Amino acid sequence: MATTVRLLRAVRRLGACYQSASPAATRAIITNRYYNLSHLRELNTSTIMASGFIGSNSGLLFRQLFDGDSCTYTYLLADTATKEALLIDPVIELAQRDATLIKQLQLNLKYVVNTHVHADHITGSGMLKKLVPGCVSVLSEASGGDADLKVNPGDVIKVGAVQLEVRATPGHTAGDALLIGGCGRTDFQEGNPETLYKAVHSQILTLPDHYLLYPAHDYQGLTVTSVKEEKEYNPRLTKSLTEFVEIMNNLGLPYPDKIDVSLPANKVCGLYNLPDDLAAELQKAS
Repeated sequence: MATTVRLLRAVRRLGACYQSASPAATRAIITNRYYNLSHLRELNTSTIMASGFIGSNSGLLFRQLFDGDSCTYTYLLADTATKEALLIDPVIELAQRDATLIKQLQLNLKYVVNTHVHADHITGSGMLKKLVPGCVSVLSEASGGDADLKVNPGDVIKVGAVQLEVRATPGHTAGDALLIGGCGRTDFQEGNPETLYKAVHSQILTLPDHYLLYPAHDYQGLTVTSVKEEKEYNPRLTKSLTEFVEIMNNLGLPYPDKIDVSLPANKVCGLYNLPDDLAAELQKAS
């Protein structure tokens, strides 16, 4: 009997990161159990939730890939029957890695999804459009960025039997909501701690306790958590709303290193021919 698989992808945090990843950071295997596969991840003001099926005649291919520089997780999802695939949050410096993996697995890359306009790295979606012709870049309508396909809460993106539902989870910047034992910062872009707290509690922590959550970033070498763990042990989100707002307003985090280059470049996330000034800045930063 086919087993429903749901993917909830989480959002990112900016800052210094753990530089070495475990083998699990680059690969995850789906067994014949009911799973939620990731932290909810925001498409600027939205989160994606995917559902598919695992059974004798169809299945979901899932890969968790890692960028050690920005501590970004990129996710590859594919329907094993149709070979249709999508990538979530690729990094430009690793676009060739992703394109090679897609070719090796004999997949048809249909979509390249950016969950938001990133502030700590330049997306690889535009480069992947050059390396894998025919794929479509996807971004939230609320992001203010450029992409082939702009989505809104309630929209559905399909790759074979896998369906991605767009959900609204505002409150961080154009980015993170929940991390393993943490949450996205709220001190720049559209950040608002009260909005973030309410979004996480209403959209993520109301999910079944057994759902596994995979992060978009991690800075301690961790790769997975669960709804139950975050509800019980998250040091910020287990606080009251008032306490949470106080914590978030006094984190004193440094200004992200690459934000001045990444944000304008990612506004044109569907393009690989970056403006000359941005291309020059990227070259300096690499």
